[in-house]
Amino acid sequence: MIDEVLTSFARSHPSLKMRLREWLSRFGYDTAYRMRIVTYRRCFEFVRSLGPEQLDVLEVSAGLQSAREYRFRSYTPTQYPGFDLCTQTLPARFDLIVADQLFEHLRWPYRAGRNVRAILTPGGVFLITDCTRWTAEGLYYFLQECGFHPAGITVDQWGNRACVKANFVTWRKRGPFGSLENEPDFPIVVWAFARNVAEGDVSSPNNR
Repeated sequence: MIDEVLTSFARSHPSLKMRLREWLSRFGYDTAYRMRIVTYRRCFEFVRSLGPEQLDVLEVSAGLQSAREYRFRSYTPTQYPGFDLCTQTLPARFDLIVADQLFEHLRWPYRAGRNVRAILTPGGVFLITDCTRWTAEGLYYFLQECGFHPAGITVDQWGNRACVKANFVTWRKRGPFGSLENEPDFPIVVWAFARNVAEGDVSSPNNR
């Protein structure tokens, strides 16, 4: 498959990866994993709405996306399992904590969720994406069990049967034709924005 060949080539030639991505995009070939496209679009839009330059940010098991997309006031990256959110916290507090495709790897996700809330500033936001454990509804209740008030939680999900079938073999790039239609009965990835609001503060709308 062309996507597998391109992925292998890009990984073995990291200096050419960005140039290859730009060249392929001109011909309508999307090099992103199809399951992540809608998620990242929505999450990037949400973070931009917060004013990134005003935020102190922690990203747990950090990738390249945040560093490419934003200029935060401060940015603290950690890597799992070197930093295990299930058992560890940090002395600082953060306005935004990002856990992208991490919680499905944790043995104790509820403990990790509570630790996240403990190091958020009042009104701070937890941005979580997940691809195995929950539906949007399940993620909504999971975050409440971690201590987040339901009024501060917004959840969403994406998937379709074509992407499910494609992923049986390997995670597929979108390529030129991969549909981004959302079929609610086939969720592959879910995400949430959970604001750290006090019990009596119901000013943040619940958009579930």
